[in-house]
Amino acid sequence: MISEEVDRPYLDKLKEVIVNQALVREKGNDIKIVFTPLHGTGGILGVPALQSVGFTNIVKVEEQFINDPDFSTVKSPNPENREAFRLAIAYGEKTEADILVGTDPDADRLGVAVRTKSGEFDVLSGNQIGALILNYLLKQKKKQGELSQNAAVLKSIVTSDLGRDIAEFYGAEMIEVLTGFKFIAEQIKRFEETGSNEFEFGYEESNGYMVKAFTRDKDAIQAVLAISEVMLDAKERGLTLFDELEELYEQFGYYKDDLVSLTLSGKDGSEQIKALMSRFREQLPTSMGSEKISRTEDYLRSETTYATGETAAIALPRADVLKFYLEDGSWFCLRPSGTEPKIKFYFSIKGKTAEESLDKLTRVRDALLEQVEG
Repeated sequence: MISEEVDRPYLDKLKEVIVNQALVREKGNDIKIVFTPLHGTGGILGVPALQSVGFTNIVKVEEQFINDPDFSTVKSPNPENREAFRLAIAYGEKTEADILVGTDPDADRLGVAVRTKSGEFDVLSGNQIGALILNYLLKQKKKQGELSQNAAVLKSIVTSDLGRDIAEFYGAEMIEVLTGFKFIAEQIKRFEETGSNEFEFGYEESNGYMVKAFTRDKDAIQAVLAISEVMLDAKERGLTLFDELEELYEQFGYYKDDLVSLTLSGKDGSEQIKALMSRFREQLPTSMGSEKISRTEDYLRSETTYATGETAAIALPRADVLKFYLEDGSWFCLRPSGTEPKIKFYFSIKGKTAEESLDKLTRVRDALLEQVEG
């Protein structure tokens, strides 16, 4: 067990995550938080961290505070999935909670469930959680005059561009990196060595977030504090986090994101995935689901190819990833696993309305999967 010699400095540093400390200190008790560590380490410091800044109205999912390597109360302790929130939702409904938060077993990723317009709890995606935290951080810092002129936000190449829209609105630079928090930490080190940028926030669509750079990695405890402050601020204005999300969509466009994973077993599966990537590389599609493709980013060849035939270099490390942009800025991406015969298809589709973006997502996704299976 790690002693208080380590825990205490960490808990003290966590207080820096809170942007409006007066609000949280005075009103933190106004929101009811259901917390689950999903049988993992988040149960040790999650609640003390919340209490130390002023969030004291906490309901613990007691069954999941038991350290259990079999994770016996869930099919999978993955806070991205609704099933992992089954018990937390029952607690939330019983106690009329405002927000449900869950940390994964090693407490580096955060899941969140909020009330929808119908009053039921729904689990937010990693992209949605990141957008809510990012918007709040930049808005508050700008309001307080603390947002640096060289402020920078970091996200992975497969994370929704809603974050880019938000960052640019507040005058911050959005910098993309390859998937993996080591690449975010690498950029922060560069900022510190060169003074080129001031780090504000880093995140990935797979529910990893870093508000303050002292951890140099995604940190669910930081994220629990951050999203709780966003919830408190919204409630003080008579809103839910679902309302906050709707306001972001109204302002920046309706983003619909999706992820499809395909596993092909054995050595033959790996060869099929290699052949699939080669097929797309050698004959770049010009459209998908009746939507024209404006450019393709090939991270293995470190090259962007435009519909006009022009090319440009990509200044990132090489990776076996293909990313296709539609004319409206929407995109889809093919990314094979480096360790198993698995490939992931990411989609980030933007529309003027929720219906439009869902329709476009369905068409693009179905067309791509049809080509993959063909």
